[in-house]
Amino acid sequence: MPSVVGLLEERELTARRRVNMLREEADRIQAELVMAERELNEWVIARSHVGDVLSPGDVAGPGAAEEPPALPASSEAAKPKSVIPVWRAGLAQSALSAEYQRIVQALADRNRLGQGPLTCQEMAACFGLDPVPAKIEALRAKAKRLTARGWLAEPTPGRFTLGKAAAGPGGGS
Repeated sequence: MPSVVGLLEERELTARRRVNMLREEADRIQAELVMAERELNEWVIARSHVGDVLSPGDVAGPGAAEEPPALPASSEAAKPKSVIPVWRAGLAQSALSAEYQRIVQALADRNRLGQGPLTCQEMAACFGLDPVPAKIEALRAKAKRLTARGWLAEPTPGRFTLGKAAAGPGGGS
């Protein structure tokens, strides 16, 4: 007859195997999500470039003036879905969704105070988030997207600051 401790060890081993299997699956899904987000971001950038090329001043013809206004409307409709516009002079932080505005504002505050870059773990602490890997990686993904579009800079790997262009004149880090 098996001992109680032996039965408990068997169940613990079964549970441990299941946890490990689910962790591996979660890692695989997370990697797949990162790739899908990267592809989405590339399409958003491509659409933005096409929108710039097809602006009303660049396209000739009678029907040309009617089609380009549809592009900015779709860009505005996409804003709540966290599409990040490429930073350009005169573009306000309000063009970003609230979660991205919070990151940019935190780094703008640090820039204004003359403080250095922030890591994603420090950002999580600033925002009152639990410093667990999922929260930190979500912040890192957002910061990387903002960096790719000129809102932020990453002077050293993993440390983010307000982008020089977004900091404005005299607002260097």
